[in-house]
Amino acid sequence: MDDTSVKSRNLGGSLPVPNVQELAGGELTPAVLDRYLRGADDGGGAAAAAAESVPVVDLGRLLGQDGGEAQEEEASRLRAACEEWGFFQVVNHGVAEQAMEDVKADLEAFFQLPLEEKQAVAQGPGSIEGYGQAFVVSPEQKLDWADMLFLSTLPPEYRSLNLWPSRPATFRASLQRYAAEVQRVAEHLLGAMARNLLLPAGGLKRLAAAQAVRINYYPACPEEAHVDELVGLSPHSDAVGLTLLLQVSPVPGLQIRRGGGWMPVEPLPGALVANVGDLLEVLTNGRYRSIEHRAVVDARHHRVSVAAFHNAMFDDTPYGPIQEILNASGQEPARYRTIAVEDYVKLVLSSKLQGKNIMDAMKIN
Repeated sequence: MDDTSVKSRNLGGSLPVPNVQELAGGELTPAVLDRYLRGADDGGGAAAAAAESVPVVDLGRLLGQDGGEAQEEEASRLRAACEEWGFFQVVNHGVAEQAMEDVKADLEAFFQLPLEEKQAVAQGPGSIEGYGQAFVVSPEQKLDWADMLFLSTLPPEYRSLNLWPSRPATFRASLQRYAAEVQRVAEHLLGAMARNLLLPAGGLKRLAAAQAVRINYYPACPEEAHVDELVGLSPHSDAVGLTLLLQVSPVPGLQIRRGGGWMPVEPLPGALVANVGDLLEVLTNGRYRSIEHRAVVDARHHRVSVAAFHNAMFDDTPYGPIQEILNASGQEPARYRTIAVEDYVKLVLSSKLQGKNIMDAMKIN
């Protein structure tokens, strides 16, 4: 399967929707605003006060920089995070501070460009790559209070550089550097997860072979009375292998489903937020579980984040539970079906963000 065939595939896109940044800067009519307002049943509502916080994993210790005992302690922390939380923050990850600061500055600068310049890299028919929105499959569904820029970043031949902004002038260089450094973090984490699962070396490596980024812009709520009724990103789990999120803005917004309610994930300076994706749940036959999460809107400040999604290459190796994991428990039954990569991508892109609906479709019985 060559790379040009990957780019030429029409795997699914999103219905066109209004530009939210422009809406937020203008006068909203009740009819327009109604498309975005949600009750608790639609993913809205305030979060509960957090009685606990997302685990923190030190990648340097995990890689053995401090010796054997420290490494084992950190491996246990990672295992518990994957099994009990599905989310954790990664510190001492080795991504250069300058690489993070440069990409933050360029992402903020892109969203401050005039609308016509941003629309120069707008999505085309049948694709979510570019500037626009994703997972809008019906004109009746409630909409997210956000705009996004979605780009394939790795391997380099997967990039559609015509959709990479030319302004700010440093955008492409800073994103390329950041993407490469974050992919290395994903490889290290997946390697440690494989060791925890007693898999052969590289047992999960294919889930870091390809990377795409979703850059989100969440405008502030134009009417403070509605702040708990606007959702920046609908409740969902990530239909990928492993996600690493950089919270560009210091404004909180990410929340995870925990104990029947929504728990905020407070931005930890310099950290990356990692979460188990649906594919990692499938490959581990449910040992590690993806977790439903959402993004909420701030009453006064906009928020920017960039999620780096790590996946397998677009090839002929299907997704399904790893045989060594099934064998480890005496022929444990597969809980998820095996599916071709292309069919899985079509399933994802034809669905709206709605809880763990992708996993529901993947489960056997």
